[in-house]
Amino acid sequence: MAALNGVLPAPPGLTDYLAGFGEEPGYLDFARLGPLSRAVAAESAAQDDALRRARPGVFDRLQGGADRLAAAAGAVTGFRPDQVAFQPSTTEGLTQALYGVTGQVLLSASDHRALTVAAARAADLLQTVVPVPIPTTAGRVTPGGVREALTSSTAAVAVSAVDARTGHVVDLEGVREVIGDRLLIVDAVQALGAVDLPWDAADVIACGGETWLRAGHGCAFLAVSDRAAERLTPSLSGVGGTAIGDAAGDVVPPAGSGAAGLQLAQPDHAAASRLAAALEELAAAGPAQVAARVLERSARVLALADEFGLPVPSPRADGERAGIVVVDPLPQHLTALTAALFNHGVSVTVRDGRVRISPHAGTEEETLAMLRSALTAYSLAVRPVR
Repeated sequence: MAALNGVLPAPPGLTDYLAGFGEEPGYLDFARLGPLSRAVAAESAAQDDALRRARPGVFDRLQGGADRLAAAAGAVTGFRPDQVAFQPSTTEGLTQALYGVTGQVLLSASDHRALTVAAARAADLLQTVVPVPIPTTAGRVTPGGVREALTSSTAAVAVSAVDARTGHVVDLEGVREVIGDRLLIVDAVQALGAVDLPWDAADVIACGGETWLRAGHGCAFLAVSDRAAERLTPSLSGVGGTAIGDAAGDVVPPAGSGAAGLQLAQPDHAAASRLAAALEELAAAGPAQVAARVLERSARVLALADEFGLPVPSPRADGERAGIVVVDPLPQHLTALTAALFNHGVSVTVRDGRVRISPHAGTEEETLAMLRSALTAYSLAVRPVR
């Protein structure tokens, strides 16, 4: 397929998906928050209108959101719909899973706090979970580091499929091979919708819709394999985790099994429908096709960073890079860089002295041109005076 101005045209399956991007030019912060896609915005508007009008029977019709989400998440991850349940956030899904583990849980001490805090709280409260740090290579989780930390008491390994700080993609198949039949718990919020990974390597997947899926906050799912369903204790199961829901009665019902039992309240069906719409359009476009486009966009950002002499500590290899490019300016140049980006209308995340740039599949040439202009201004601002 011939390139036009250096940009490959979208394959037919991506056309509708790419047309759904409506953010302002200059937005390069999808790892933080993905502006709602057109399909999600339409779904949200329809749900809001139905709730506003409250016509007869509307509430019964809206109750299918969680089932729709389960089917959509299953289509993308390969889990069965009955293995998927709605969650309000990635954090709550991970907390449900980690509170259900008995034994050692391996995880990186520098991983996202959604994992480390949940493991620490579970250990403090239940005293059945023992967090054990995974040795990392330059802060990155590898199968070798996991192997080094394994003991006979290891019950589970918890990882972020993509490191939010660096964009490093964890080798899920390699970790699975190392840990055998122990549980693999995966935070997928920085991966699903940006990279195409072997999700069947995981026993538990927690993923929210606020980043690459562009479905907004307040919607996530938890997928639980049959193996995990047998081993996880539903310690935080509430009325939403019973077979009879919130029906009145004098008997306290037991928790359901698997993902169904790992819920507190009844699902927010409107939120579930938003996330379902996002996953449905990802499935229609093809996760591999979307991931290839994200990889190409991030490669363009990487090339710009190199052109302007900005150190890049994030991965460069295609198999290790997601949609995140991190640049590491000299400390005395950080203010100049952030000012240039802001003044040129480029949205990024600045944290711990580094700048995280995260384009998506729909990032257009105008946005990349704005980034180039910002980096040109930065380069002139820090150029030594002769």
